[in-house]
Amino acid sequence: MQGGSSGIGYGLKYQARCISDVKADRDHTSFLTGTLSLKEENEVHLLRLSSGGSELLCEGLFSHPNEIWDLASCPFDQRIFSTVFSTGESFGAAIWQIPEPYGQSNSSTLECVASLDAHVGKINCVLWCPSGNSDKLISMDEQNLVLWSLDSSKKSAEVLSKESAGMRHSLSGGAWNPHDVNSIAATSESSIQFWDLRTMKKVNSIERAHVRNVDYNLKREHILVSADDESGIHLWDLRKTNVPVQELPGHTHWTWAVRCNPEYEELILSVGTDSAVNLWFASASSENKTAGSPVEASRQRVNPLLNSYTDYEDSVYGLAWSLREPWIFASLSYDGRVVIESVKPFLPRR
Repeated sequence: MQGGSSGIGYGLKYQARCISDVKADRDHTSFLTGTLSLKEENEVHLLRLSSGGSELLCEGLFSHPNEIWDLASCPFDQRIFSTVFSTGESFGAAIWQIPEPYGQSNSSTLECVASLDAHVGKINCVLWCPSGNSDKLISMDEQNLVLWSLDSSKKSAEVLSKESAGMRHSLSGGAWNPHDVNSIAATSESSIQFWDLRTMKKVNSIERAHVRNVDYNLKREHILVSADDESGIHLWDLRKTNVPVQELPGHTHWTWAVRCNPEYEELILSVGTDSAVNLWFASASSENKTAGSPVEASRQRVNPLLNSYTDYEDSVYGLAWSLREPWIFASLSYDGRVVIESVKPFLPRR
């Protein structure tokens, strides 16, 4: 199914790549996004959907010293978030706190809680532990994983352990397993790697070229979804990873990111450099597979593509479901356009 967009838009002043749901905000449907300008002062925008759901409002505007390449909201404190940034010559990562009071009338200064300064190479992402009030987080550069303990009250972060992925692997990102806080999945040029954080050792891998992004299914313990540059989207049962349990075609150009819905296990979103956001219905499990047919589950539905949102003029890099209202998602294209959409017409019957 093809569709344009009936969503609610918001424009940033500069180019941008990343957007995050503010999971700790239980009272509002909120998102954080940051800009990517080499010459201008960059900004972090706190956006909230109005109570009637008809407007996207800027509730806070904050100056950020550098280009923002990754942004993630703290899962237990709505005022805290992380960024990975570039000065133009080097990369860094830090934890920030939104000051109070705040507003959009002028650009407020963020409070730096801690600098994640244990890296020397290009930092790719920061992952927050998804479990409750855990103070653990992971930062990742192309060669190393660093496990941190954050003390926001003391404005400090301590390195708990650090491990190299090896020179043969160039790490690009990852996801923390919501079903096992001691496990993360890391993407590289040639594989998806699974790490045990208790030992900081790689315990398994899926050999797969050009994996761009991964996400765990919150409702299905053993299901991981991957986005590949050229070969689309794959669903994996982590108990048996020799072949994917379902394949989806992805995008007409690179598939950049995938996100599993936090409540409706069959719904998956993807974005790509073809300027589109795709909504998929994926019901695969290893039990659904038949002998000799690794993608039988995907054939049970004639067209797994529920909708394609195409109201963009540039590549779409940022994507986030709302945890508070799981039928709502936000997307962000490189030209700084944020769009909020509702998938209520496509929710599976229960």
